[in-house]
Amino acid sequence: MCFDRDSAPPIPVIAGAAVSHDDLTLTSADGNRFAAFLAAPEEPARAGAVILPDVRGLYRFYEELALRFAERGYAALALDYFGRTAGAERRDDEFEYMPHVGQTTDDGVQADTRAAAAHLRGLGVEQLFTVGFCFGGRASWVAAASGHGLAGAIGFYGSPTRERGGPSVVARANDITAPILALQAGDDQNITAEDNAAFERTLTDAGVEHEIVTYDGAPHSFFDRKQEAFADASDDAWRRTLAFVDSHS
Repeated sequence: MCFDRDSAPPIPVIAGAAVSHDDLTLTSADGNRFAAFLAAPEEPARAGAVILPDVRGLYRFYEELALRFAERGYAALALDYFGRTAGAERRDDEFEYMPHVGQTTDDGVQADTRAAAAHLRGLGVEQLFTVGFCFGGRASWVAAASGHGLAGAIGFYGSPTRERGGPSVVARANDITAPILALQAGDDQNITAEDNAAFERTLTDAGVEHEIVTYDGAPHSFFDRKQEAFADASDDAWRRTLAFVDSHS
């Protein structure tokens, strides 16, 4: 499973933080127009993140996550995957996303990631990260092998071994040029301990700086305010995310 539509990031709101936010339509190099959501602090941000959502694409959870980053001084831009097949307009909760997921490719997702990265750099961001979840966790690590000049790539419960629209992350390990942080769910039915071990082994062999953290007993999509039983795992994952960004900025 991925997040419910009424889920929210398990991150405290910083009341009174001076941030701005905008709905955007960006254009990638192949002419694709896609929806995005930008949140930025009032002061120019030196570090920023491209947020890569789960299989549903852009919706409220990731807009809220972008705001939480901005409250802490980072620019954040969450993108949608389905401009090529569903257009750039806002969609309601009844959107049937899976037929569109099946039509995505790594080349398309990374073209859109490149456009999002360029937009953030145009705002003055110098140290750029990707942060992805599920489908987007894998896409975040693929981004580290796609020539975006990232400072780091963070993935929550992404598959390192799945081929979806392109070769797996482990197959691309020798092309990865940025440090990797993987925040994995110990009770994930589709991403096994063997998958994570293969990721660890392959990154080590490729000489890629990395940390793979597995939260014992946590289910896929544990990073959710509704998952109160796994609040400690969520708190630790958020702490590690910010520490990773700070240490590589």
